[in-house]
Amino acid sequence: MVPIRVSQDDARKRYDEMKRNPASLDLTRGKPSSEQLDLSTALSTVLGSNDYRAADGTDCRNYGGLDGLPEMRALFGELLDVPAENVMAADNSSLALMYETMAHAVLHGVPDGTRAWREQGPRFLCPSPGYDRHFSICEDLGIEMLTVGMTPEGPDVDAAERLAAADERIKGMWIVPKYGNPTGITLSANVVRRLAQMKTAAPDFRIMWDNAYAVHDLTDPPETLANALSESQALGHANRFWIYASFSKVTFAGAGVAAMASSAANVGWMRKHHANVTIGPDKLNQLRHVRFLRDAAGVRTLMRKHAAILRPKFEVVQRVLDRELGGTGLATWTRPRGGYFVSLDTQPGRAERVVKMAADAGVKLTPAGSAFPYKKDPQDRNIRIAPSFPSLKDLERAMEVLALSVRCASGE
Repeated sequence: MVPIRVSQDDARKRYDEMKRNPASLDLTRGKPSSEQLDLSTALSTVLGSNDYRAADGTDCRNYGGLDGLPEMRALFGELLDVPAENVMAADNSSLALMYETMAHAVLHGVPDGTRAWREQGPRFLCPSPGYDRHFSICEDLGIEMLTVGMTPEGPDVDAAERLAAADERIKGMWIVPKYGNPTGITLSANVVRRLAQMKTAAPDFRIMWDNAYAVHDLTDPPETLANALSESQALGHANRFWIYASFSKVTFAGAGVAAMASSAANVGWMRKHHANVTIGPDKLNQLRHVRFLRDAAGVRTLMRKHAAILRPKFEVVQRVLDRELGGTGLATWTRPRGGYFVSLDTQPGRAERVVKMAADAGVKLTPAGSAFPYKKDPQDRNIRIAPSFPSLKDLERAMEVLALSVRCASGE
C-alpha cells in the first residue's frame, strides 16, 4: 500500500469533513461480532430434553461438582497442554476466577507463603501496555502496581527479575502470554523459561497467566507458546503459575465456560476457598459445550471459522494505517498474528488528544492510558484498537478517522 502524502492542511480538511458528518462507531472493547456469535447457534439446542447426564453419570441439573465436569476439564487440559486433574472448570468468566484467586490470596495467603497478602502491603508487577481489567483488580483489592515495560518477546524480564528479587512485598505479576492484550505479542520460549526460574524475594510469588487467546490464531501455522506449568515444575517453582482461559470468544461471549489450571497444591488451595463461593458451576452449560465442541480438534475447527471473519478486519486496520501513516514517523503499531487487538503508539504526549479528536468525529476508543496501571501512560502515546465488532465498511471509516486524528494532533 502506497502511503498517502498530503499536507497537514489537507489532512485537517479531511478530518473536518468527517467531523461534520460524524459516525457512531465503537472500537473500545474486543467484542465478537454477531457473525462470529452465529457460528455457535447450535449450542442453544444441542442438548435434548433427556440429555443431562455427564459421562460419569452426574445429573448436570443438580448441585455439586465443584471442579467441573471431568470431560470439560479434559477438554481444557488438552487445549492448554496440562493434566486434566490440574484443571478446574467453572462458569463463564475467567475474569471472575482471576478476581477470586487474587481476593483469596489477599485474605488468606497462598501455598509457599506464611501470611495473608493483606498483612504485607502486597505489590504486583504489571507489564504495560497490558489488560486494563487486570489492573482494576489490583486497584479494587488495594494491591500496589509497579509498571514493567514490554519488549518484542514479552515483558522486560531483566526489570522484573531485578524488582522481584529485591522486594518480598512483590507477590506476583500479570501477563497475557499469547497474542497479548493489547500488544499482540506472544512470549518467546526464553522469556517463559526465565519467568519460570527467576529468583524472587517472596517465596509465594505468583504469575497470573491469563491465556485468553490460547486458540485465537489468525495465521497458519499459528504462533506457539511454551508450557509454563511444565517449565516451572522442572525448574523448581511448581506453584508459580496460575493459568486461566475461557470459551468467551470461542462460543457465546456471555455464556461460555472458564477454567483455571495450576499445580496440585494451588488447585487444592483454590478448591478449599472456592467451596465457600459456590456449590458448583453451571454443569448443563459445560455439558452443552462438550456436546457442541466435542474435543480440541472441534475447538480448532471452530476457531478457523472465527479467523476467516476476523482476518479481513485486521487487514483493514493494517491497510488504512499503512496508507495514512506509513513512513510519516507519526505513529507505530503492531501486526499481530492472532488475538483481538492492535496496539498503536503516537508521538509522546499525543494519545489523549487523538482519542478526543476521534470521539469528536464519532469514533469511540478506549481512553488513553487504560493499558497502564492507574490509567496513567507515562508517555501519553498508547492507543488500543479493537477491530472485531464493526462491519468492514464501518471499520474502514473508523480507522480513517483515527489515522487522520493522529495526523492532525501531531501537527498541533
